[in-house]
Amino acid sequence: MITDYGHLTYCSNIHSGEDWAAHFEQLQKYFPEVKKKCSPRSAMGIGLRLSAMAAQTLSQKGACARFKQWLDAQNAYVFTINGFPYGGFHQTVVKDSVHAPDWTTAKRVTYTKRLAGILAALIPAKMEGSISTSPLSYRYWHKTEAATARAIERSTSNLVAVVEHLILLDQKYGKTIFIAIEPEPDGILTNTQSFIHWYKEVLMQTGASQLGQKLDIPVSKARTVLRKYIRLCYDVCHAAVNYEDHFTNIRLLQRSGIKVGKIQISAALKAVFTRKEENKSALVNAVKNFLEPTYLHQVIGRRDGNELVSYPDLPEALKKIDTTPVKEWRIHYHVPIFTRRIAPLSTTQEDILTVLNIHKKMPLTQHLEIETYTWEVLPASLKKDIAGSITREMKWVIKQLST
Repeated sequence: MITDYGHLTYCSNIHSGEDWAAHFEQLQKYFPEVKKKCSPRSAMGIGLRLSAMAAQTLSQKGACARFKQWLDAQNAYVFTINGFPYGGFHQTVVKDSVHAPDWTTAKRVTYTKRLAGILAALIPAKMEGSISTSPLSYRYWHKTEAATARAIERSTSNLVAVVEHLILLDQKYGKTIFIAIEPEPDGILTNTQSFIHWYKEVLMQTGASQLGQKLDIPVSKARTVLRKYIRLCYDVCHAAVNYEDHFTNIRLLQRSGIKVGKIQISAALKAVFTRKEENKSALVNAVKNFLEPTYLHQVIGRRDGNELVSYPDLPEALKKIDTTPVKEWRIHYHVPIFTRRIAPLSTTQEDILTVLNIHKKMPLTQHLEIETYTWEVLPASLKKDIAGSITREMKWVIKQLST
């Protein structure tokens, strides 16, 4: 839906279905109900999540035309696609494979180009489209600094190749489709600061030189082109898990001339420890209720002196709770954004409020997407009906934007 602060939707990665027929069935089942309750009289956008298999089907003219007809009938439109997970995302073990194939591979390039073609065919005229994507790769796959540097170099070259394709789509459709890279704990681009460093020192240097040579344009112009087509996806949950200062982040982005392409409105799970043993025991037991085998749940703990300690997944953090004392844990587990407490635990909802308030005073992007994809794996006490849960999240954001 269109708000005073941009297009607001939820990401369809909440819905299962890896092939297009199954995923479309889920959209047909849930989206009309959400729209009826959240945007009954005006058009509402959809944030698509398409696996590579689903994208291959939807890229066919007949399938895309049928979907477009359904969108028109619903008074709906697509303005963003979540292009991070390539393969299975529900009812399977995802873990670090969510990054595969990464940006070092031709498969990631082909997949992203296909998504861009679909989006160019679907988005309304005079509207930009965004594709959020992986933070280049998963850092633990690259065992040395040299290996990481090679992965960054290959990933940058592949992103430049996608930009060439986006330029052609712009010329063909008169629509700008851009890539929004999503930093994540344990990605090669793990936080906003590492994204900015890569953007300035690699993309604006090596990437601009490569694009300039391919298009036969000066490097200065190539940098302008890259700034248009490569942007940041600001996932609030990820930034909160990293204990990032949102005001500082946004100032750094603006000073660096980097655009925010999309804000993903999401909350992390938080445990604040005291020195009382009974408090610690209650919190640990509560956290254990969130153990599940599907997704990675990176944990970053904050110690005295604000020293941070990281764990690649929740089980590793639980094993170290007695030997590595911390004041706080922030857990990469997307939890409902409308609640501040999941007693005795809490959430990083306050980070969402901070980012939305910054955005209201100084609009950062036209693309706002709620991303709580964990409803299937939440503890039983938090599981509600999907349409009702999405509606509650949408209405909570609408309220925050209107006050």
